[in-house]
Amino acid sequence: MTSEHFGAGYYRRFYGRSPVHTADTVGHLAAGVLHLAAWWGVRVRSVLDVGAGPGYWRDWFAAQHPGVRYRSIDVSAYACERFGHEQRDITRWSPRTPADLVVCQGVLQYLDREAVARAVTNLAAATRSLLYLEVPTTHDRDHVVDTAATDLDCYWRSGSWYRKQLDPHFMAVGAGIWARRSAGLPFYELERSR
Repeated sequence: MTSEHFGAGYYRRFYGRSPVHTADTVGHLAAGVLHLAAWWGVRVRSVLDVGAGPGYWRDWFAAQHPGVRYRSIDVSAYACERFGHEQRDITRWSPRTPADLVVCQGVLQYLDREAVARAVTNLAAATRSLLYLEVPTTHDRDHVVDTAATDLDCYWRSGSWYRKQLDPHFMAVGAGIWARRSAGLPFYELERSR
């Protein structure tokens, strides 16, 4: 998808009267992710938000954890100008210094197969400890998402396809959280997928 797909019309449609996510729901999610990070002994001092959209994670961190270094990027020129992010494409860019937590919510489903592979490599390079990843799968489309509030104009793939892309770099630890394999975090056996 091009940056133009994510213009003002996209934000009116998916973040207007019936948004797919709200600042409140993302606030609950962010609190949960940080509490799980603390449970696992990860001190989150830096965050990279990839595809930051309306900036809900940024606003929550600014209000709840203002000492955390937060960086937000988005491919959309509109989102960057309107919501104050850096314009970056995760398929072609990774930061020089990894963040303790990387957030990638609603990005990978818009990328073709080759672009997903590049994005996952760059997400791994950007992640010191934990990645929060949200990407809807074919199962989600058929059984979970509200199709009236969700952008269906994307690539639909299975969860196993995404796991195959992520597994070389990350291990799933639940609730959309993936731990960087090289971080060496100590998880109970049943906290992780393998």
